[in-house]
Amino acid sequence: MGDKNVAVCTDCHGVHNLRAPSDPRSKVYPVNIANTCSQCHSDAQRMKPYSIPTNQFALYSGSVHHAAMTTGGDLSAPTCTTCHGNHGATPPGVATVENVCSTCHVFQAQLFDTSPHKAAFASAGMPGCVTCHSNHKIEQPSDKLLTAGAQGLCTNCHTDGDAGLKAAAEMHGKFAQLEGSIRQSQELLDRAADAGIEVSQDQLQLTQAQDNLTKARVTLHTFQPAKVDADVTAGLAITSKTLIAGQQALRESKLRRRGLVVSLITVLAVLFGLTFFIKDIESRRKK
Repeated sequence: MGDKNVAVCTDCHGVHNLRAPSDPRSKVYPVNIANTCSQCHSDAQRMKPYSIPTNQFALYSGSVHHAAMTTGGDLSAPTCTTCHGNHGATPPGVATVENVCSTCHVFQAQLFDTSPHKAAFASAGMPGCVTCHSNHKIEQPSDKLLTAGAQGLCTNCHTDGDAGLKAAAEMHGKFAQLEGSIRQSQELLDRAADAGIEVSQDQLQLTQAQDNLTKARVTLHTFQPAKVDADVTAGLAITSKTLIAGQQALRESKLRRRGLVVSLITVLAVLFGLTFFIKDIESRRKK
């Protein structure tokens, strides 16, 4: 099209300093790709003719994906080329952005396909994943996204009293209930373990409850409270047992302490009696 302002091979790969993509010093090494792309896409003057934003790199730098790659050392974490491609780079359209996310988040995408939001978003021309999670600055999701507060997302579309907001509040309450039960069990079992009581099997069971909580948070993408409740209920069934186990372990710890005190008192009494008996024998001998 005669546009000489676009990127060519040397813009991304360099000229005399060409290095293999597997070389950490390469401009196209996974950790360096975002910096390489920003050479053009953060240049306001260069992007002006195309009416393209220039804040993508700044937003991505604050994302969970960027943290996973640069801080966590996960080179498979998404960067610019993961979503946009490299040699055939193109911005994903509204209809395809969900497919881009699903290349990594397969299970979440499958669950979302069964949700009432799927059709609602499509009819409104809203991209599935981006509507709730944004695109470049994807932050670590939390249960607060389901609240009606400043950090909540549901109120962007739903209003007080409607079915969607009630469902969100219900699911948020379920997450809080299971998370609180897990925390309570963990505190009891940790105290028992510190006291020398064997609770490793119960702690192992508690990890299964944590897995149920994680699964419930993924099942959230169906936006069907009944399915979320099934995962939460399975976790609560485990924590009800670990709570009892923790309480019993602490009672056993108290009994052991009392037994130790009684034993010490008994030993001291015997020693005192022996001492008195020996002194009595020595005094008789002297007489």
